[in-house]
Amino acid sequence: MSMHRAAVLPQKGGPLSVQERVTPEPGPNELLIEVMAVALNPVDHHQRDFGLPPVPVYPAVIGSDVSGIVVKTGSNASLPGTTKPLVAGDRVIAFASSFYQSGSPDYGAFQKYVLAQPEGVIPLPAGLSFEEGAVFPLAVLTALTAWTTIGIPLNTRYAPEDRQAVLIWGGASSVGTLAIQSARTLGFTRVYATASPKHHEYLKRLGAHAVFDYKAVDVVKQIVDECQKDGVKLETAHCVVNGSLQPTLDVLKETKRHGVVAKVAHSPLLPPDHPNLDGTEIKFNYPIMDPTERDKHMYECFHDWLQDGLQSGSVVPSPSPQIEGGGLEGLNLALDKLRAGVSGTKIVVPI
Repeated sequence: MSMHRAAVLPQKGGPLSVQERVTPEPGPNELLIEVMAVALNPVDHHQRDFGLPPVPVYPAVIGSDVSGIVVKTGSNASLPGTTKPLVAGDRVIAFASSFYQSGSPDYGAFQKYVLAQPEGVIPLPAGLSFEEGAVFPLAVLTALTAWTTIGIPLNTRYAPEDRQAVLIWGGASSVGTLAIQSARTLGFTRVYATASPKHHEYLKRLGAHAVFDYKAVDVVKQIVDECQKDGVKLETAHCVVNGSLQPTLDVLKETKRHGVVAKVAHSPLLPPDHPNLDGTEIKFNYPIMDPTERDKHMYECFHDWLQDGLQSGSVVPSPSPQIEGGGLEGLNLALDKLRAGVSGTKIVVPI
């Protein structure tokens, strides 16, 4: 019986404790991955500190963002439509989360060996490090699910003459940077984003056409004026960060056309008393729970969008990894740093 080390969450409220776990065998539709790096997301410290989103099983292994090396493959782990099946020894990017697996700790990222479903596993290009590859999984899934949540399929390609624009409020976050990159692939004529001024040029390199200081007292007017100057239709938005819904609605109130329903995806939890705007649909960016739909969507996010984008160069790692040492033992400190706040970076821990 093989064993490996894992950063286990023994009970609600943490902290993580490094322990030995039995290394699982992959089922028919699974891959076993040796973890080389993990990236951290705000949901990770929320689960450690507060048990939210709910952790159904303790002791738990949390986390979701992995890069590593395939160790074993299940008998049915080769997906239809893939040009080259993954095999042992392949370097990969993987979405490895217990969220969709009833909390089973075999699927959480914070350990040396983890199970993952092949829909969320793609090759790590030779030119990218494990640390760069780890930044993608949850941010890609969140950013792309926002589009489908408001009725924009991932194969959408707006034409220049459509003059469609989008506003991404919170562009320097990991989800925001992938929202910008994916907005460009969807064909939006203008991608507007908000961020601190120090991140403006970086977000423009990722594909934002104009970036605005969200703290500016006249930020709403600035965005509306830019939209009118560009002659585009701004009726789509993604609120990536808390506190962004009201100013986003203030913008849409001035830019949406009469008779057209504006669409807003909201990634933070939507409070019951959230603001509204007539003629505007606001939808919480909630994970797809139906297994069949989810697997199809995950395949589209990772194999159709991320893998193709990395191969073509239209998608790049974002934001830059902030590498923290200490391995599994260093995860508590790294999560504390994330909780204290980072800006324009993604914390990554080599394992």
